[in-house]
Amino acid sequence: MCLAVPGRVLDIEDRDGTRMATVDFGGVVKEVCLEYLPDLGVGEYAIVHVGFALQRLDEESARQTLELFAELGMLQEEFGDPWEAAAAVETGEDAVREVRK
Repeated sequence: MCLAVPGRVLDIEDRDGTRMATVDFGGVVKEVCLEYLPDLGVGEYAIVHVGFALQRLDEESARQTLELFAELGMLQEEFGDPWEAAAAVETGEDAVREVRK
């Protein structure tokens, strides 16, 4: 399953003419394209699907959704287990590539 997940923008940069952000999804950090939300700023929340920020979201709605996804185990389904990924980095396992996809 591929979810649209709320995330908080940590920083923004221009990369080869494309507006990109580092986004925190409740502890999982990913790179996201901001081309569909060009006025989104640092500290704001957005719904992200397949690496694209699609819609601005208020903080309370984002937190509630992330909590619900975490309770249902949907964040691990979407992003993998971050503790497992960290352990894989320490041991050099290929599992990290799967988590980062």
